[in-house]
Amino acid sequence: MSQKRDYYEVLAVARDASPSDLQRSYRQLAMKYPPDRNPGDKDAEDRFKEAAEAYEVLSDDQKRATYDRHGHEGLSASGANPGARGFDDIFSHFSDVFGDLFGMGGGRRRGGAQKGQDLGIEVELGFFEAVKGTRKSLEIPRDVTCEPCSGSGARPGSQPVNCTMCDGRGAVVHAQGLLRIQTTCPQCRGQGRVIRDRCTTCGGQGTRREVSKVEVNIPAGVDSGSRVRKPREGMPGTGGGPPGDLIVMLHVAEHPTFKREDAHIHAALEVDFTTVALGGHVTVETVHGPEKVHVESGTQQDDVIRLRGKGLPRLDGHGQGDHYVHVRIAVPRKLNKKQRKLLEEFAAEGGAE
Repeated sequence: MSQKRDYYEVLAVARDASPSDLQRSYRQLAMKYPPDRNPGDKDAEDRFKEAAEAYEVLSDDQKRATYDRHGHEGLSASGANPGARGFDDIFSHFSDVFGDLFGMGGGRRRGGAQKGQDLGIEVELGFFEAVKGTRKSLEIPRDVTCEPCSGSGARPGSQPVNCTMCDGRGAVVHAQGLLRIQTTCPQCRGQGRVIRDRCTTCGGQGTRREVSKVEVNIPAGVDSGSRVRKPREGMPGTGGGPPGDLIVMLHVAEHPTFKREDAHIHAALEVDFTTVALGGHVTVETVHGPEKVHVESGTQQDDVIRLRGKGLPRLDGHGQGDHYVHVRIAVPRKLNKKQRKLLEEFAAEGGAE
């Protein structure tokens, strides 16, 4: 391969290929031609280097723009000489691209302070508990930091020591030909430190299980699917890290009369036919108590009366929803003689024209 091929041809992509297209093609070629899988194959080695060189240029916006305008000569004139890279540089770049697949990288220490995991719990609420808000006392089984060892897992007076297998890095590197693959240290499990003298209270775990009582304030207006976060009431952190949070997931019971729509309430109300004909006042039950409402003369079946601000509080703090009264006209099943006579006279006068 004395003459350089077009980089787009090397990676088998179009000239307008996206960064993800470039990376996908480079991965395929790098997995196909690594020298450790093709020992003694000079052509495979050359193709491996060629793919790395092409990807180095095309994955860099500035180098790619120079290459698109002026080709290989433009890169040389600009001082970029990707073909001069050695295997160490190539594999450093290769590791960056494949790190998410094989765990390769810079040997980062995995120990140290880490926040504890969040803890989730589901809580059932009555309808009016959600309307008005409430305070719940919850019993939460969870791990808590062992007090005698302060969470270190080591006997009081002693300390964990650096892991001898990974030298405190939390990871070990395995060489496979030219490839270097990093994995979690099996001895310290990525912590970088091991306990020689274990705490007798927690057995070296640094935590113990207990049932804790946690008070949680439930704001007015929550609904099924709402979540309330209680900071620092989750699982304990490690290495001196803070605890996680408690996430309370809410389920609200339905009401037999009130139907909820976000912060709004819908309810049906039977109104006698004389009131809807003549107009008058009726009493409506809302989530806040009874309200006197005026019914206009001529109100029809399924008409809706809106009571502004008589719904639920909005969780964002911007006021309250509304209460919608859906009118149902109540027609008497039986009439006495006087009622029938009056209705007959009403019908004779033209009825409800």
